[in-house]
Amino acid sequence: MRSRTSRALGTLAIGVVALTGCSGGASAEGASDPAPSTIRMVTLPLVDDPNAVTPVDALKNLLGEATGLDVEITDVPSYSAAIEAVRAGHSDIVMASGFPAALAVNTGEVDPLVAWPGADDPVSTCLVLDDSELHDLNDITVDTVVVFADPASSSGYFMPVHMLDAAGLTKDEDYTSMMSGGHDRSLLALQQGQADVACTSTLFPPMAGQGSPLFPFEVGETRSIGESIPMPVAMTLLGSQSMAPEKRAALLDAIPVVYDLDNADELGLYAEGIPEGIEPIVEPATDLFQPFVDIAAVAGVDISDLD
Repeated sequence: MRSRTSRALGTLAIGVVALTGCSGGASAEGASDPAPSTIRMVTLPLVDDPNAVTPVDALKNLLGEATGLDVEITDVPSYSAAIEAVRAGHSDIVMASGFPAALAVNTGEVDPLVAWPGADDPVSTCLVLDDSELHDLNDITVDTVVVFADPASSSGYFMPVHMLDAAGLTKDEDYTSMMSGGHDRSLLALQQGQADVACTSTLFPPMAGQGSPLFPFEVGETRSIGESIPMPVAMTLLGSQSMAPEKRAALLDAIPVVYDLDNADELGLYAEGIPEGIEPIVEPATDLFQPFVDIAAVAGVDISDLD
């Protein structure tokens, strides 16, 4: 998700075509920054609920204070659109979870600025209603409807598909898959009986009983029947190669300071992708994302060309 809560509405297949098939736009060679004194960040909506408060102003203030530059933040509907905006030089930075970040790095036209290695905890869980007849992954059959968030979601698709595969369950052979379009929609599908299992981020179950639109259940209404392996990389701030050098340098210094758990209250949901006790890596090598290749292959997606 949004890291872990950001929505990815476009499919990964579309994203691959859009990102690897475009030759226009800005590139590192000979590109100029159209807004050298302004940080242009692109984000994804956190939830569909129009009443939900997203901490855009807090993020703008924190980035502005840390860099001394103006900050503009624009919402786009999908990871594909966000990464393409950065690739083309229309935006400077975007925060992405593991697989979208690996896909972006794969283009060779988007730079990983700062990355946080994953913690040792599971990142995905497959939930059922408490009164479900399913008690573990072995109870899943071809008639079981398993809902995923989105084909470009790390915790809502890639990691749980890998988990199910490790349990001997092949997608669309040993269970019936369904795409909801977002983590909150997956949970609504489970609540409304449209799905038997909702595979989502481990972030959500602790929200039970809080009235959050992200997890519309009371304590004890759901239970987990399986958890994924940890995420190789928790989140990454990706950057445009057309940024002015001074802006890039300011962001490399500021990002680890802004995206810190000391700012969790201000960042709200934007802080949920920051793993506790894990130091960020500034300008990580692309091989940091290599573990995603094997996991993605289970879902039938090739992101192996990480040059």
